[in-house]
Amino acid sequence: MTSNHTIGNMNILITNDDGYQAKGIRILAGIMKKFGEVTVIAPKKHQSGMSMAVSMNRRALAYKELGCSDGVSMAYFDATPASCIKLALNTVFADNKPDVVISGINHGSNAASAACYSGTLGAAAEAALNDIPAIGVSMDTENPDADFSSVEKYLPEIFTDLMKTMNGKYGVYYNINFPPESVAVKGIRVASQGAGRWIREFIPWDAEAFGRLGIPDDVAEAAAREAGDGEKLYVLTGEFIDDDRNPADADHRYNGAGYITVVPMNINCTDTDECKRLREAGFDITF
Repeated sequence: MTSNHTIGNMNILITNDDGYQAKGIRILAGIMKKFGEVTVIAPKKHQSGMSMAVSMNRRALAYKELGCSDGVSMAYFDATPASCIKLALNTVFADNKPDVVISGINHGSNAASAACYSGTLGAAAEAALNDIPAIGVSMDTENPDADFSSVEKYLPEIFTDLMKTMNGKYGVYYNINFPPESVAVKGIRVASQGAGRWIREFIPWDAEAFGRLGIPDDVAEAAAREAGDGEKLYVLTGEFIDDDRNPADADHRYNGAGYITVVPMNINCTDTDECKRLREAGFDITF
């Protein structure tokens, strides 16, 4: 999983889960174009929480090229982030894989258990599945007009160091999380995925609930129109509860303390310790 191109002469594929119009992806494209040729294929609509889901719902999926400007080629695909990577590998990069896939900048944290749901990281996982170096980048902010200056300042060096040190291990991808824009960055830490869960996640829909989540009025109105007779509307929100079982190097705790975190992740979800325990418990049987 190493690049055939030198850093600064790379073919870079970018996507996200906030949609092609999000500020974060525009900032990321601007950061990455100094490293080579940038192709953006991002979801047409917001696709948060899709993890590694693919669009298989028996409908035609719209793709549109939006042109090339200042060294960045842009297109949208009306599908999940992982599907955007699949499409890119079957069309634009059918003959030659990209040297790296970068997903983000996500408006919101993908630290701790948020990583399990993240469409941002689902796209990175899809790239890793195809043996392509992959990185997800997020900031702990829901602000659609977030100040990403800390990402602009520190990501280039982090990216350069990661690309130089990749050892070709299959299935690895990297989850980079930045502290909120209001927090001064103290440094960078290699971290482990933290633990925690959400409670009170679904509440009855109302316009104020949507507003508190930063959801535009037109989206709220569209959701209301989709309700049929006898249906009740809910909105996903939730309160994060930290967990006593967190590792000492939990990513979300480092973020809260002002550190950028880099968490190596892997598409192989096997718990090798549990495999060993089950074998020792006699689960291996020959009939």
